[in-house]
Amino acid sequence: MPIKPITPLQIPTIFVKELSRHARKRLLRHFLALDSGDRLLRFGSVLPDQLVARYVENLDFSRDTVFGVYDRKLRLLGVGHLAFAPREALPSMRAATTKERVAEFGVSVSAIARGMGVGTRLFARAGIHCRNADIDTLYMHCLSSNKVMMHIAKKAGMTIHRDYGEADAYLKLLPASAATLMQEAMQEQAATLDYTLKANVRAALKWLSNLPGIKRDKGGV
Repeated sequence: MPIKPITPLQIPTIFVKELSRHARKRLLRHFLALDSGDRLLRFGSVLPDQLVARYVENLDFSRDTVFGVYDRKLRLLGVGHLAFAPREALPSMRAATTKERVAEFGVSVSAIARGMGVGTRLFARAGIHCRNADIDTLYMHCLSSNKVMMHIAKKAGMTIHRDYGEADAYLKLLPASAATLMQEAMQEQAATLDYTLKANVRAALKWLSNLPGIKRDKGGV
């Protein structure tokens, strides 16, 4: 039975959690669940499963930052990848900043979570993280046909340059402040608490389903 999309009345509070290497399996499930169209929009080409798996294996959590939004079954509904690179690695960004590093943002959202604002929340969290990491330029590269990314870019006030069916967009960020440092810390604390509660509920339901005489949910816990 197909999963029904979430309606506006069912939209929960969105918690964005920073992920670690321990989330690789869930990251792989998320990306493999993307259809060919979504893979094209996320990676710029329709990556086969083998290359998707290699992408996940090569994620460097000590260098980059990856954010995720979990549902109640601890499935990743959305993933934001914030990759840091020397300014020289992106020629189009050399004139945009005097900082040594820039950050590139990529995002993907599961089909069942479209229209919930997951991508926007991931982008907002990435922006705060960049400010607190002394990055003043957030960059996105995507296909011009990627309406979701274009919407996020325009909504954020990013400068967009289109060329040959692709688009480069960058956003100038303000310096960090006591408020942004506190905001990111509180968001991460709330997301960690939310994840812990979901994990505990999931573990309890799994334990109950294994008790004698308890009918198991065919859809899993």
